[in-house]
Amino acid sequence: MPGPVGRPTIKDVAALAGVSKGMVSLALRGAPGPSAQTAARVLRAAEELGYRADRAASSLALRRTRLLGVAMNVRNAYHAELVEELVSAAGETGYEVVLAAVTRTRGERAAVETLLDSRCEALLLLGPGSSAAELAELDARTPVVVLGRRARAGSAPGRGPDVVRASDEVGMRLVVEHLAALGHRDLLHVGGGPGDIAEDRRAGVEAAAAARGLRVRTVQAGFDEEAGVVAARRALGEGWAPTAVVAANDRVAVGFLDVLNREGVTVPGDVSLTGYDDSPLARLGHVRLTSVSQDPAEQARCAVRLAVGRLDGPGDEGETGGGGAVDVVLEPRLVVRGTTGGPGAGLACQNDRTN
Repeated sequence: MPGPVGRPTIKDVAALAGVSKGMVSLALRGAPGPSAQTAARVLRAAEELGYRADRAASSLALRRTRLLGVAMNVRNAYHAELVEELVSAAGETGYEVVLAAVTRTRGERAAVETLLDSRCEALLLLGPGSSAAELAELDARTPVVVLGRRARAGSAPGRGPDVVRASDEVGMRLVVEHLAALGHRDLLHVGGGPGDIAEDRRAGVEAAAAARGLRVRTVQAGFDEEAGVVAARRALGEGWAPTAVVAANDRVAVGFLDVLNREGVTVPGDVSLTGYDDSPLARLGHVRLTSVSQDPAEQARCAVRLAVGRLDGPGDEGETGGGGAVDVVLEPRLVVRGTTGGPGAGLACQNDRTN
């Protein structure tokens, strides 16, 4: 029997399987209705014909796109890891992910508008820099799930965005407890600058240090490698003497580490160093950075579940529905590697060597 001419259609699959087009649609989507035998027959027919669903046509018919928009910082290795997990989690629910890049020349607002123009049904924002009020206003337009930071209630009406995050307070407490157990008494915290994430991590470091009688000095920097470089040069230039450095994230820690290596300050021999995010950077063999894992796979699963719950109805766990915004707080864990050890000479050792 000759096959259809051109691209096979759902009508061709129905004819070969001996069922209606509606039954083919249900079987291909895994929806209730077809018997197991019928579904198997439809799938065999689709495979034999090389049928591939026309997403655009299906979306138009259903007035749905089943697209989740993700805005990410392309220079952030941890964001890349989160995106990989989000794509996997979305695929398991029948959704696809559309990415929009946040770069040095293209801000978060532009990325969000691109996703909305692409008819994304919900937005997943990774550590967004927008204010709480801006996030609430955006959520009033389309469902929003924020990953990685809290989102205080904004002034806009409505439920506000859902949030999935690891507890930064707990994460930094784990870091400080680890350093205290190693014998460190003087810490330098290289902060991430303004914003909720940086504020929560700074507060976590300072509270944990105070509870254990440790001295901590905080210098505000930023969330990228250059911020770590600037902070390290300042600390060395001004003769600061902490024996351990707690960076706001892995990128900052790597920038700080680069300066220490260039200046001959050994890690962890002279100074211990920690990061945050347990990103691929932290796992590199020549870095081996002690860091805090936020469990990106679980964050992604929770975020997709919340977004899909708002679009398709509450899931089995009843996390979403007609109530207010959901704040899912996960427990982080400390991953100890090669950049932490007992107290050494501290940062001041560099000045001793040059005098």
